[in-house]
Amino acid sequence: MSEPAARFIGPGAWRHGLRYGLLGLPLAFVALPLYVILPNHYARAFGAPLAALGAVLLAARLIDAVLDPWIGRWCDRLFARSIAAVLGAAAGAALVLAGGLWGLLFPPAAVRDAGSTILLGWAGGLMALTYIAYSVISVAHQAWGARLGGDEAQRSRVVAWREGLALLGVLIAAVLPATLGLGATVSAFAVLLALGWWAWSRSTRPLDRSMATAAGGPSPLRQPAFRRLLAVFVINGTASAVPATLVLFFVQDRLQAPAAVEPAFLATYFLCAALSMPLWVRLVARLGLARTWLAGMGVAVAVFVSAALLGAGDVLPFLIVCALSGVALGTDLALPGAMLAGLIGRLGERGQREGAYFGWWNFATKLNLALAAGLALPLLAWFGYAPGTRDPTALQTLTIAYCLLPCALKLLAAGTLYALIIRPEQRLAPPRPSLSTN
Repeated sequence: MSEPAARFIGPGAWRHGLRYGLLGLPLAFVALPLYVILPNHYARAFGAPLAALGAVLLAARLIDAVLDPWIGRWCDRLFARSIAAVLGAAAGAALVLAGGLWGLLFPPAAVRDAGSTILLGWAGGLMALTYIAYSVISVAHQAWGARLGGDEAQRSRVVAWREGLALLGVLIAAVLPATLGLGATVSAFAVLLALGWWAWSRSTRPLDRSMATAAGGPSPLRQPAFRRLLAVFVINGTASAVPATLVLFFVQDRLQAPAAVEPAFLATYFLCAALSMPLWVRLVARLGLARTWLAGMGVAVAVFVSAALLGAGDVLPFLIVCALSGVALGTDLALPGAMLAGLIGRLGERGQREGAYFGWWNFATKLNLALAAGLALPLLAWFGYAPGTRDPTALQTLTIAYCLLPCALKLLAAGTLYALIIRPEQRLAPPRPSLSTN
């Protein structure tokens, strides 16, 4: 019997990809307001203190992150019960997610008028609840994709459909707030979330492995191969999370770009990531998943080094930076998840514990974002940066944090990827046949 992931290649593959991947669109749609727009919105619209805001974001994301491994195990039990149980839990989480986003972006007047302490308390509590609902849907959706199996090319296409449509969601979320407002943004998200869940419920289903037991088993962290891959993912993810948190501050204060062009920067970044993804997936067939990811890291470093040279008014050069860094982003989105799915299969745990692995995987993702917001923002404030500043020293600090710190982390991630994954694979690979003749 062929693996379900085989349906993602060949005639009619787009139907299977669209049905599975469409849910990625609204999930990424809500991720942009939560991770990028929300800190800037609270700092500028409500006057929230930058250091306190960073601490609240750190606490809320850490609470959510700590729960992710438990959520993953719970999803495994849902899969063991039935597909209907998985879809039912995701539907309930979707309702919480939509309501939570509205409450975050539009806190009641009584909360806004009660002072920054009450406002930040409201944001922290509602943010934690919203993040948890988001995690339930995300882990279940990712585990579903991993359970479809397949070889490297097939797995990369499954993930590429999910992440490619996610990028479309980010593009919509980048444009809607500035054009139609935050109210229309939340309403559109609710509609897209319902549509994505409906398409997912009619997508290609994993093979029936009802005889497998999902509960119990050692923690994925006890698997050395998983720890190695997770280490690379954490370092690389932190390198990406720092500029994602600081991009609007860099655009508004370092570049001093008009507000009207901000959506163009974000749209260029994510559009180029989406357009590059088929090219990276094709390259996987030649280089393999790990080496293709390494190439993407190299592109990212070169681009962010050049971004450090930009200053006030450099709108067009920064558009080029956004385009090229978006191309590099394509590898970060499409390849690590496919590598994890393959690892689960090699460890003999496919169809049993995908949720547990993706729970820890999402824990690492949240940890990256938490560290970026909880450490970068207070450190910027400590070194004298505040939103709206024109002090050269403070702007230089912002440039170092936005451009050069991610480069250092990317280089560390690339070295770790080569040392822990690529080089061991080379040692285990069978020797090439000799071309010499006697």
